[in-house]
Amino acid sequence: MSSVRRALPEDAAEVLRLRQVMIDSVSASTGGAGWHGQSLPTLRRRLAEPDGAFAAFVVDHPERPGALAALAAGSLEYRIGRADNPHGRVGYVYSVATDPDARRRGYARAVMVALLDWFREQGARHVDLNASAEAEPLYASLGFARKPDPSMRLVL
Repeated sequence: MSSVRRALPEDAAEVLRLRQVMIDSVSASTGGAGWHGQSLPTLRRRLAEPDGAFAAFVVDHPERPGALAALAAGSLEYRIGRADNPHGRVGYVYSVATDPDARRRGYARAVMVALLDWFREQGARHVDLNASAEAEPLYASLGFARKPDPSMRLVL
């Protein structure tokens, strides 16, 4: 398997392509990819901030040079502390996608593990995400548990 790496500014167009793959898998009507051009400069800037509150981890596509096979992206948020998270650092996963022709190879798990490690290094005590029915087994195997709402949480 290809190794996981942190996404770079030059990966921005491919990150957006994989985000669109994820969006299309959970929503029938998304308005297409017309928003990519507007999003691209901002995403490039965010990917260039290694110490920022945003991170994306990717696997290069093994059969298509310059393409990505998988993506997991998330951000850190501050919420006022509480007993089980006194510093209020919470991770939020909002984009996990695998290129359709690269599925069932462990790429989604690999990029998720890298993102979860990053959250731990940043001091996050909780990680939230919304899961599709198809992805829920992967997240459950990583320790996420269904909450009363559609979100899931992993206690780190």
